[in-house]
Amino acid sequence: MEHDRDEPPLPTPRGPLSSGVEAYLRGAGRLPRREGIDRAQVYGDDLQLALYLCYELHYRGFAGVAPEREWDPDLLRTRAALEQRFLSALRTDARVHDSVAEALRGLLVEPVHGTGVTHFLRDEGELWQVREYAALRSLYHLKEADPHAWVLPRLWGRAKAGMAAVEFDEWGGGRADRVHARLFADLMTDLGLDTRYGRYLDAATAEALVTVNLMSLFGLHRALRGALVGHFATVEITSSPGSRRLAQAMRRTGAGSAAEHFYDEHVEADAVHEQVVRHDVIGGLLEQEPYLAPDVVFGIDATGFVEDRFGARLLGDWRASRSSLCAPVSHESTHIS
Repeated sequence: MEHDRDEPPLPTPRGPLSSGVEAYLRGAGRLPRREGIDRAQVYGDDLQLALYLCYELHYRGFAGVAPEREWDPDLLRTRAALEQRFLSALRTDARVHDSVAEALRGLLVEPVHGTGVTHFLRDEGELWQVREYAALRSLYHLKEADPHAWVLPRLWGRAKAGMAAVEFDEWGGGRADRVHARLFADLMTDLGLDTRYGRYLDAATAEALVTVNLMSLFGLHRALRGALVGHFATVEITSSPGSRRLAQAMRRTGAGSAAEHFYDEHVEADAVHEQVVRHDVIGGLLEQEPYLAPDVVFGIDATGFVEDRFGARLLGDWRASRSSLCAPVSHESTHIS
């Protein structure tokens, strides 16, 4: 069977769960048993990579893996068991706010003395750390807006219109050269990174995988549409100030004009998106389905939780002067088509 030439290769497994899923995708082994899933560390490399492998079949898939695996019943049962562990842990660990209004206020307040990754990169980050950040974020940004689009058939009225308007901007307003995933690939080229989709999956830490798995989890389940809207709101509301800091980091480290442009674009676009998301997407959703308010709060809190873990991993490694990648990143620019 012929496969799309842009499908990424399967990554190196990180334990019995990801080994089992990968072997099954190759047609060369059995899926992991439920007891193994129940024993695994929920935010660890093995479980998160196994879940990532399952989810990626709904995006571009993998080279050598039959497209029919996307809806394989046995694989879906395994994915459901992995998801159950992940979702249950998040519902326990990511409880912060009691209402949508309270959760949104938390997003809108910028700390006077910020200590996050974007503050670090703006103030003292080095070019090698900027490159690591871009390599890890490529798992998200090269599919930017795609998982959020899954919610569109599950919305209607004002919420649907607002969501579609923001997504249209993310996809370049109808211009291929303005699609945000394309702009991020240009940023990667400036940094001497390989722009092939999925190229840095082997380099990604568990914390980075969790951030991508979260939006796939929310996007693929209609029952979690409120959480997906909460995730989307968190990304859009916090993007503009964070992007401003990252644009400054790109200039200070000499990352390149395309690297600067990617974040400059997000400063402007996401300042507008923040208003649309709050008033039209969230407002419209809760006007029609007010019972989804707890799910919106959960989506906001879960996003903050996984992003904080990702940031803590990066800063812990960087402040210790060590790489935060699972595999080295060489200077190997290859442009996507």
